[in-house]
Amino acid sequence: MCFDLEPDLDNANVGTQSAIEGLYSLWIKAFYMAVRFILRRKGHDKLYPIGAILILILLWQLASSLGWIHTLSIPAPIKIITALFTESSLLIHHLLYTLYEGLMGIVTSIVLAMIIALIMDLSETVRRTLYPLLVVSQTVPIIVLAPLFAMWFGFGILPKIVVVTLVCFFPITVSIAEGLSSVDTELIDLMKTMNATPLQIFTKVKLPASMIHFFSGLKIAVTYSIMGAIIGEWMGGVAGLGVYMMRVKNSFAYDKMFAAILLVSVVSLLIFKAIEALQYAAMPWQKYDKP
Repeated sequence: MCFDLEPDLDNANVGTQSAIEGLYSLWIKAFYMAVRFILRRKGHDKLYPIGAILILILLWQLASSLGWIHTLSIPAPIKIITALFTESSLLIHHLLYTLYEGLMGIVTSIVLAMIIALIMDLSETVRRTLYPLLVVSQTVPIIVLAPLFAMWFGFGILPKIVVVTLVCFFPITVSIAEGLSSVDTELIDLMKTMNATPLQIFTKVKLPASMIHFFSGLKIAVTYSIMGAIIGEWMGGVAGLGVYMMRVKNSFAYDKMFAAILLVSVVSLLIFKAIEALQYAAMPWQKYDKP
């Protein structure tokens, strides 16, 4: 008995072509609606970055669908979003582990930064001595130090916290030190004429004046914290997004790896916005011009 397979193949090709055309139509409609929404909003210049991202995603998807990009190494956005949802429970498990490492590293960085900045503020000699050492500490690549920390402290959570601390404490320390040294000297002299103690001068003048510098450094540091934790996890560990990335990379599941990268970007942005909200809450007297 002989079967004619050509009609089935033709139907399959027609179905695939229809699916691709439907995908194109969906993306074009979504892009058109997004552009209309941006242009209709007042102050739409703030939404331009969103429009630019949508354009890049659209071009990326079209290039993947047309075969211009090798989808094995650079998966299409739809595949990345699909992997993000299908792997959501596992990603959240590893994310919580990475967030804990980042949080512990940030807290440690803030404590060390405040101590070092206060010591530098008390003595100009100490400032001139420590400041170059702080700069030198940032010239050594973290990717080189991470294997040493793993060898010295094991493959637990401690070496990851050390990596995050080393990455984050420098911008916080420099920002606090600059904030403390930028206080108006006339205001300090006024406090001294009112018989204010050094502690009162610090709490009433120096600390409020340095808060904006502190939060500026903190916002930079928190964006590095997740990255530092992931670098530490690359060197070895039992859980965390860095461990997850290494596993899926070795399995050539690049859609899952890109999903993890997307999750890291979103979480880092949310942490940045949380610190920004904390800044507004801690400094109600300061008005900001939002970009």
